[in-house]
Amino acid sequence: MTVNMTKGQAISLQKSDGGTLTAVRMGLGWQAAKRRGLFGSRTREIDLDASAVLFADKQPVDVVFFRHLQSDDGSVRHTGDNLVGGVGQGGDDEAILVDLQRVPVHIDQIVFTVNSFTGQTFQEVQNAFCRIVDETNGQELARYTLDGGGAYTAQIMAKVSRVGVGWQMTALGNPANGRTFQDLMPAILPHL
Repeated sequence: MTVNMTKGQAISLQKSDGGTLTAVRMGLGWQAAKRRGLFGSRTREIDLDASAVLFADKQPVDVVFFRHLQSDDGSVRHTGDNLVGGVGQGGDDEAILVDLQRVPVHIDQIVFTVNSFTGQTFQEVQNAFCRIVDETNGQELARYTLDGGGAYTAQIMAKVSRVGVGWQMTALGNPANGRTFQDLMPAILPHL
């Protein structure tokens, strides 16, 4: 059963049978919003990018994004860059896989961001979401939908944090501006 998350909501990443999740996928999907023009409606391609920044004691220690598809330890992996979105027709256009059992013990938080590499604002995006899926069985556990657009080029989407021996996900959904994860670091730090 999927939990539709609201901004700031946290959920435990434990299985309903009490077991611990071992691998999750953070999926990102979007479509370009139709624009009405003189000659009818049209869409303009939008290049959104998913990134995962790995933190140890509030310090960034690694990142996974379209130019660095795997964390140095191999526990986090990006499936590849999608330059236009909407390909999945409601499915994931980009995804980041996290093997929670392999994440080194010093990593205590992983923050997921999305940014418009081409600089278009979220006013030009529709049907954007991020979701957490149990990678072992494909079950969607949580979904955070970006409602409405805005005059910003990025979102600090969500984070997974160590809690005891398990993990929890928090939907952040905070707008920001920047074309890359580096641009977003000042906006990420208050959420750690």
